[in-house]
Amino acid sequence: MAACSVGLLTRLSLRVQRSQVQRPLRRLLSCPGTVAADLRREEQSSGSAETGSEDRTPKKRFSEVQNERREQAQRTVLIHCPDKINEKKFLKFLSQHGPINSHFFYESFGLYAAVEFCQKESVTSLQNITRTPSLGPEAAIPFKSRYLNLKLRNSLNQTSELSSIQCSNQSSPSSKKLYQLLCCAESVDDQLNTLLREFQLTEENTRLRYLTCSLIEDVAAAYFPDCAVRPFGSSVNSFGKLGCDLDMFLDLDEIGKFTAQKTSGNFLMEFQVKNVPSERVATQKILSVIGECLDQFGPGCVGVQRILNARCPLVRFSHQASGFQCDLTTNNRIALKSSELLYMYGALDSRVRALVFSVRCWARAHSLTSSIPGAWITNFSLTMMVIFFLQRRSPPILPTLDYLKTLADAEDKCIIEGHNCTFVGDLNRIKPSRNTETLELLLKEFFEYFGNFAFNKNSINIRQGREQNKPESSPLHIQNPFETSLNVSKNVSQSQLQKFVDLARESAWILHQEGKDRPSPSSNQPWGLAALLLPSVANNMSLSKKKKKPASERIKNLLDSIKSSGAENSTATNGRRAISTQA
Repeated sequence: MAACSVGLLTRLSLRVQRSQVQRPLRRLLSCPGTVAADLRREEQSSGSAETGSEDRTPKKRFSEVQNERREQAQRTVLIHCPDKINEKKFLKFLSQHGPINSHFFYESFGLYAAVEFCQKESVTSLQNITRTPSLGPEAAIPFKSRYLNLKLRNSLNQTSELSSIQCSNQSSPSSKKLYQLLCCAESVDDQLNTLLREFQLTEENTRLRYLTCSLIEDVAAAYFPDCAVRPFGSSVNSFGKLGCDLDMFLDLDEIGKFTAQKTSGNFLMEFQVKNVPSERVATQKILSVIGECLDQFGPGCVGVQRILNARCPLVRFSHQASGFQCDLTTNNRIALKSSELLYMYGALDSRVRALVFSVRCWARAHSLTSSIPGAWITNFSLTMMVIFFLQRRSPPILPTLDYLKTLADAEDKCIIEGHNCTFVGDLNRIKPSRNTETLELLLKEFFEYFGNFAFNKNSINIRQGREQNKPESSPLHIQNPFETSLNVSKNVSQSQLQKFVDLARESAWILHQEGKDRPSPSSNQPWGLAALLLPSVANNMSLSKKKKKPASERIKNLLDSIKSSGAENSTATNGRRAISTQA
């Protein structure tokens, strides 16, 4: 196995120190019937559902969830609170402006409260009694937002009546805690589900992401009324990890469209606008102005960078109150459609998200991925590989994109910039898979499958769910699901791909060996997923065996021999089917 200088435990510690968003959060109240309640039910089913027994409760469309989240965020205010605060008096004070639907506290450079009212009018009422602060010799730029600051008139009286505000920890687990959780799990399946529960975005963290987008939207609306700032990527596709960046885009497509069909007669009214040479120039000008506004006037927006000459122009900044690192682009609707597709795949089967989280974590532990742009495999590419692998099972666990397109109706038709992005939006129309393979088997055979994949001649295509001849010479070719002429892994170098293959083969070998002689959970010895995520431990475990089988090709041959001998028995010792990876 390729040597790794820093193990997962060290990396986790560094990530916790770097990320302010991974701070304690707490939901103190949440009404039934809200998005929060729906998400909790989804988390419970995804984290503990038995293999093959999916919750068939009607599922909401991606667009419905997004609209509900946006509306929820628009009824929410973000308040920087003093450390010494009486919670009951705080809520009583706010409830003068209308009933409160839910609220939670979290810490990020101080104590904050996100308070959701039942009506938008309550937000306006609260803003009307809020004053611009007096800063003495400094001058305050008057900006009326939903990011507020609470001060106590008499802190001495408050101190004697304090109520304890307990903030539960929603950050990634510490290195020691993760080690204990994985080693004490009852099975590899339990390990994968445990990792998912510990790293996935919490309800509070998700709500905070939509609220941050809503606050940025308030700034942009000063220039572009009726615009929308929408989150996309990991924040909404159900594969987001605590501490991941917040990707958002300024949606201007809907401005003016709603009036187009209301005109009648021989007259047609159009807005008077400025013309620019191209769509790219328009994007650069818009983001330049919005970036300048965020830098000069946006409360809590710091470190603003306008990266306008990139392939996809963007504004990058930190939102200090939430702790998120934010990237703002414009009219990135294909990216949102990709987020919807991943959301659907994650919702179709409880095993999908658990497998994706584990593979991503494994890749990060072995330095196959990095937060710094370069020749590494990206998390998106890894997710495409997992989806493709699950489409190749027998029977398939996930349907192909082409099949999802056949289920679409007129409402689902979607053409973006000439690209056909049509697929069914109603998850309830997709039949559940009959595949009952365990996560342990899927993880092992994922590594076998891609450890033996013919990357030199084949590409990965989730539209059809089968290998195709590579249209270009890039070491790794994964077709973009919508912009089919693009390779989402074009940046990956041959050396990085070979490193992935070598580690995949050895990981599969380790899982095969452990299946024969697994330590008991009480022994507190690394096994299963824990052995794969801790490179130093994995190296020690296989060190003596490496002397006899040091090369990747020899490990491949060993795996082939193991599979050949195992093919004689169609049933594993625990009663599960042993299904060979398809070619």
